[in-house]
Amino acid sequence: MGNKNKTISFRVNEDAFEALQEIAAERDISLSAVFRDYVDLLVDHDGQVAVVPEDDLKSNAGEGDDGHSFPPTVEVPKRFIREHERLELEADHLREQLDEYKAYVNELQDRLEEEEDEVLLLDELDGDDDRYQLR
Repeated sequence: MGNKNKTISFRVNEDAFEALQEIAAERDISLSAVFRDYVDLLVDHDGQVAVVPEDDLKSNAGEGDDGHSFPPTVEVPKRFIREHERLELEADHLREQLDEYKAYVNELQDRLEEEEDEVLLLDELDGDDDRYQLR
C-alpha cells in the first residue's frame, strides 16, 4: 500500500487564523505548510511537544533539557543545493521552450485563420521563418 496524504479540517477563530497567517508570512511559507510542519513535529516527538515563550528560549541560550537547540537546524549538503539550483535552471529553460512552442502554435493558428482556403504544407513551414523549425 502506498503512503496517501489525508486531509484534516477544523475551525479556528478569526484572531487565531490571522495569527497563523502572520506566522506563515514571517516564514515565507503557505498556511498549509505551517500545519504540516506542526503535525510532522507532533508525530516525530510522539505528541510530546511543549509550547515555550520566546523569552524562555532566549534565557536558556536556545538549549533544551537534551542539549538540542531550538529551533532545530539541519545542515544541507552542498551537492543537494547544487542539484536544486540545476533543477531550477532546467525548469526555467523548459518554461522558455514552452513559451516558444506556444508562440509557434499561435502563429500557425493566425496563418490558418488568414488563409482559410489555402493549404499549408508542413515542409514549407520550415523555410518561412528561422525561429521555428519542425523536428
